[in-house]
Amino acid sequence: MTAPQGVAAWAEVDLTAIRSNTATLRNASGVDVMAVVKADAYGHGLIASARAAREGGATWLGTAFVSEALALRAAGDDGLLLAWLHPQGADLAGAVLATIDLSVSSVQLLGQVIDAAHAVDRVARVHLKADSGLSRGGASSSEWDDLVALAVRAQRSGAIDVVGLWSHVAYGDEPFHPAVDAQAVAFDRACSAAAAAGVGDVLRHFSSSGPALRRPDLAFDIVRPGLAVYGLSPGIHVGKSSDLGLRPAMTLRSTVAQVKAVDAGVGVSYSYRYTTARATRLALIPIGYADGIPRAATNQGPLLVGGQRTQVAGAVCMDQVVVDLGSQSSVTVGDEVVVFGNGLDGEPTAAEWAQASGTIVYEIVTRIGPRVARVYVEGAPR
Repeated sequence: MTAPQGVAAWAEVDLTAIRSNTATLRNASGVDVMAVVKADAYGHGLIASARAAREGGATWLGTAFVSEALALRAAGDDGLLLAWLHPQGADLAGAVLATIDLSVSSVQLLGQVIDAAHAVDRVARVHLKADSGLSRGGASSSEWDDLVALAVRAQRSGAIDVVGLWSHVAYGDEPFHPAVDAQAVAFDRACSAAAAAGVGDVLRHFSSSGPALRRPDLAFDIVRPGLAVYGLSPGIHVGKSSDLGLRPAMTLRSTVAQVKAVDAGVGVSYSYRYTTARATRLALIPIGYADGIPRAATNQGPLLVGGQRTQVAGAVCMDQVVVDLGSQSSVTVGDEVVVFGNGLDGEPTAAEWAQASGTIVYEIVTRIGPRVARVYVEGAPR
């Protein structure tokens, strides 16, 4: 692909892949899909990715923050939306006005949602979140009954409408881990308690990407995949993307900015973390940790440079990295660099970068910075 004018690096996002992945997730789970588009759609671009997920069959969209959901509304999305993380000062009233569903995990937060509903004279749509064992967000078992009781009273008064119950798994990357089954039992128990307290027939959702793909028995009414929407597997216990019918949507590209010949024994980049073993040619690539390249990938990050597979030589810098091409390489200025992609043409994958950096694939794609242009394409099925 030709480099966009004046851009040092760009992320090519295949919207066809996002549509296809969403359809695959719907087929695998057998229920409605809530495509999670938080964090700028895991770095892929919020608006375009959300639209593609809708086109692929996502009935719902999920965001962490109300601000993300409001951005979707401003862009014209009028479908079902859930936002679930509400710091102090979050625009709960704006969310209620925009018919954005709100997750509630505590009596205190439910009180704030009720106040917001009264302030705008609208009914707030609420999903009550149970902590089934992640010990993060959600009401614990000792708090659940009080939260449900207040929600039932508020619903009867007309302030809120409880439309969902949900929880989140601790081992989304290991869907057959015993903890997942234990959490499902705890969630079932919470749902039964809510029903006994007067919560009516509501939607239940529990599964992130891994269980959505591999545990249809835990699908309940909706699944909430995030990473898999963008074609990436949560981990080895879930399977490879290709084996799951997923297509990675992002290809991160740059071009060679400079090539130079150097002697053997030359220190390369900051602190000489790399020294040339022989006379060779070095290439400069204008992408660095300010753009999301992990500094932990120093001397390890894989790249495809002018069709040649190589790796970072020396420290990952803020704006650039260097690679050692070898003395016989024909790579020249302007040649394309693929940092990661779907791997079908020999380029590294995001999973390889995660391994090289000692992190998870989620971090590799979500950390791609704002200097990296997003270029949207329609890819052919492969």
